[in-house]
Amino acid sequence: MDPVIVVGGGISGVACARALTDAGVEVTVLDRGRRLGGRMAVRTVDGHPVDTGASYFTVSDDRFAAVVRDWQARGLAREWTDTFDVFDGSAPGQRGEPKQGSMRWASPGGLRCLVEDLAEGLVTDRVAVEAVTRDERTGILSVDGRPAAAVVLAMPDPQARRLLDASFASRAQLVDDYAPTMALLAGWELRSWSAGFDGAFVNGDPHLTWVADDGARRGDGAPVLVAHATEGLAAQHLDEPAAAEPAMLGALTELLGIEGPPLWSRVHRWSLAHPVGTRERTHHLGDDGIGLCGDSWASKPRVEAAWLSGAELGAALAARLG
Repeated sequence: MDPVIVVGGGISGVACARALTDAGVEVTVLDRGRRLGGRMAVRTVDGHPVDTGASYFTVSDDRFAAVVRDWQARGLAREWTDTFDVFDGSAPGQRGEPKQGSMRWASPGGLRCLVEDLAEGLVTDRVAVEAVTRDERTGILSVDGRPAAAVVLAMPDPQARRLLDASFASRAQLVDDYAPTMALLAGWELRSWSAGFDGAFVNGDPHLTWVADDGARRGDGAPVLVAHATEGLAAQHLDEPAAAEPAMLGALTELLGIEGPPLWSRVHRWSLAHPVGTRERTHHLGDDGIGLCGDSWASKPRVEAAWLSGAELGAALAARLG
């Protein structure tokens, strides 16, 4: 039998591949990035890993909890905080009532290392996939000429849509409603913001929606902050992300009362940061041999939802293949 080909090396794709492999199904993971991780991305600046995509994850499902406990036991994941501040962007210096919720988890090495850990032992290949096709005579699926028993597209819907032509019925399951953002990474010589600050939701600011203390998040106390842009600002500067940096940095330093410029700063663009809509189903597995998974296949998009989506699709596909 030809292998199942999973296109997309984020946590949903890798969770799907892991479930298939554990069931004895041959799998190959294709991803265009230099390293696996998808939107659980990390950028290393001056030897310092900084989370540029997902900020944290939460745990509610027992199956995912078992995976997280293993990560924690091996030092790959750590509990971060259950409380975030709330900033009023229209009145710098003003804070609302802190918002308490579920425990947020982080990783000392950045969230990408968790995806790479899940992928240990999987067959992976770095390649930018151009198209998924089906032989009209034999019905065999192919990914850029590689035959496949089934194809899983573990990526934002607009990216998956580009890989499928209209002959695939599963294409009708895909939507285009995704919102952009940008992540500002900035490092200072010393921590000049208030102690006890982990992260904050920002309300009423035209430039920022979220700020994280990256040193607190990873547990090493490094003087590094990460801020996420509003959808409006991101959409305005998608073609030139660096142009958004002055506004984002100005808003960040004003919110936290930081004096003086950072030693370094970077802006990372996410054109398809998160889905706007939600779904009740955790995945799609079509009669055409196409599987779809990711954080959009959930009632609440998040890291755990992406893992569950991939793991449940992998189990369903393994059962179909017998």
